[in-house]
Amino acid sequence: MRRRNLFIQLGISIALLALLGLLINNLAVNLIRTGLGLGFGWLARPAGFALAESALPFTPSDSYLWALTIGWLNSLKVIVAGLVLATVLGVAAGAARSSGNRLLSSLAGGYVALIRQVPLLLQLLFWYFVAFLGLPAAPMGGLIKLSNQGIQLLGLNLSVEFCAVLVGLTVFTGASIAEIVRGGINAVPRGQWEAFRSLGLAEGLGLRRIVLPQALPAILPALTSQYLNLAKNSTLAIAVGYADLYAVSDTTITQTGRAIEGFLLLLLSFLLLNLLISGGMAAFNSAVLGRLNRSR
Repeated sequence: MRRRNLFIQLGISIALLALLGLLINNLAVNLIRTGLGLGFGWLARPAGFALAESALPFTPSDSYLWALTIGWLNSLKVIVAGLVLATVLGVAAGAARSSGNRLLSSLAGGYVALIRQVPLLLQLLFWYFVAFLGLPAAPMGGLIKLSNQGIQLLGLNLSVEFCAVLVGLTVFTGASIAEIVRGGINAVPRGQWEAFRSLGLAEGLGLRRIVLPQALPAILPALTSQYLNLAKNSTLAIAVGYADLYAVSDTTITQTGRAIEGFLLLLLSFLLLNLLISGGMAAFNSAVLGRLNRSR
């Protein structure tokens, strides 16, 4: 049995190496046919296009490398903000679904059911064309000023494109996180609920202090998957004109014709981002498990 498993693993490894070799050979042949070769010297050339939004100063005379860097920062900005807001929304909705309040539970259940049935792309288009572009041209509001030009919040000017992507990702991912949180809460023995209630703790306080910490080991693995999905789903921002990494890469590839190099850079960028998310969540998971073990 052991020898057979070894031969199966060896055969699979050889097949994968052969497939990789075939792909590399096809890549080399196609590069020779096009006469382009494989190189990254074009990254230093002027980009020649403007970006509607940039976290740092950018002009069309700046290099393609700087344009891709700006796109990566724009992606990072909306992803980090989306992760925080989606987590807050998802935990709140998941806790509401598990509460004894029928109104809260019904509202949270309706939100989850509706959002999970509608494709993310349609939701992004709704938030962009209907919700934000449908606002009046003149800013309205006090601390938060809303208009079809964007949102002014605490001295920050947030573009319509950024707001549409952020709200869309937050609402969509928050619905999935809500189900994960609900499942984790339901995995906690009912005796824990009865214990904090017998001590006279309020429902919300007992949920935060007693139930959620014990539910975290069941929540975190699935939560990591949703975080990774949010990062990958952020590439749909191109549909509303947000200048994220994917949108900038698409423009760069179109202008330079360097599709292979462009996709390699895009692949490595998102691989790095996903590794950071996975590593951070793994470290957090280890810390939570260690704390729970020490408390026992």
